[in-house]
Amino acid sequence: MNELNNNEERIMRIFWRLEKALVRDILDELPDPKPPYTTLASSIKLLQKKGYLDYKAYGTTHQYFPLISQAEYSKKSVNQLVKHYFEGSVGNFLSFMVKENKISDKEIEDLQKMINDMDKPTDS
Repeated sequence: MNELNNNEERIMRIFWRLEKALVRDILDELPDPKPPYTTLASSIKLLQKKGYLDYKAYGTTHQYFPLISQAEYSKKSVNQLVKHYFEGSVGNFLSFMVKENKISDKEIEDLQKMINDMDKPTDS
């Protein structure tokens, strides 16, 4: 899966929210100043070539829809972030988040509970 630039991510977030859309639907959702229609259409076609979107043709009109879920993309992005910036260590990533005050005490408690729950044997 190729990485997306900021503009492509913004377009994909709209597709994930709408689930399917025409180019003009995406254009309507973008903030001002809006890109030209043809520029947006080219970006959407590139997303299709990268494997993020597909379309259903209605004559000459294409209705696009995501092939990759937002959850799948988020997982891949976080894994890449950890791999490239934290030496592949989730511990280093979490340590950074705690030190930067990007994670609350409640979130730390929730994470600890998830870890504890994972360590419990399941009844099989």
